[in-house]
Amino acid sequence: MITLYFALIVFCLIPCGDSHTDEIICSFAPSWLESVVLSVNVGKRGFHRELMYEVKHDPTPHFIKTLLVQRLPSGVYMDQYQLASLKEDTGLEVLLDSAVSLEDPAYVSPAFSALVYLSPAAGMLQAAVPVHGRYHRPSGSGGWERVTIERPRLLLRAESCATETLLTDLPHRVVKAPCTVHNQSLCSWLEIQTLQVSGSVSLELPVGDLSLAGPVCAGTVLATLLCCALLFRSIWKHGIF
Repeated sequence: MITLYFALIVFCLIPCGDSHTDEIICSFAPSWLESVVLSVNVGKRGFHRELMYEVKHDPTPHFIKTLLVQRLPSGVYMDQYQLASLKEDTGLEVLLDSAVSLEDPAYVSPAFSALVYLSPAAGMLQAAVPVHGRYHRPSGSGGWERVTIERPRLLLRAESCATETLLTDLPHRVVKAPCTVHNQSLCSWLEIQTLQVSGSVSLELPVGDLSLAGPVCAGTVLATLLCCALLFRSIWKHGIF
């Protein structure tokens, strides 16, 4: 049932047809839409990073809800349990379109999508979403694997209107997506097609070196035997059985 519902979400993230012509038209001024700028950057180092989003736009008299639809490749993942904790602690709102395995390596993991709901703050919206690198298949000489994350889709919705649709003379489209992170109903959102995006969205992850497999295994076995010997000596000395 859950899988079917998430499939419905993905299906609804496509342009709506003419059947919605009876909806209330709440248009965004074309000049205001041109002012919207999205910045995406990658923070921190190693396997544990952050996707840092920032949306800037000119002041608007309407209360605008903002949603980022981020497609993530198999080389990275988001921890749903960490996201749930951050929602309680910081108010970060992220909805994943499917359950994500935290242990699988990149070569057996599927891609997935994350819906990031941004909260307004003085005309600027920000979010830092933790993302983690997966282990990649080791190579004969090690090295680095570059993981490229495509730019997110930006969706807007005016809270003052029950539903929104797009005027035909604007170069944008209307899609259906969950109204909130609670995932209880679908709303109409305006997807910005002429989006200005700045910032790099790629990261490099270390790859295991197969030529070091022998020394690493030998060292691991030696360390294990040494620890067992020390433990046995301590047990024998103190008479612990």
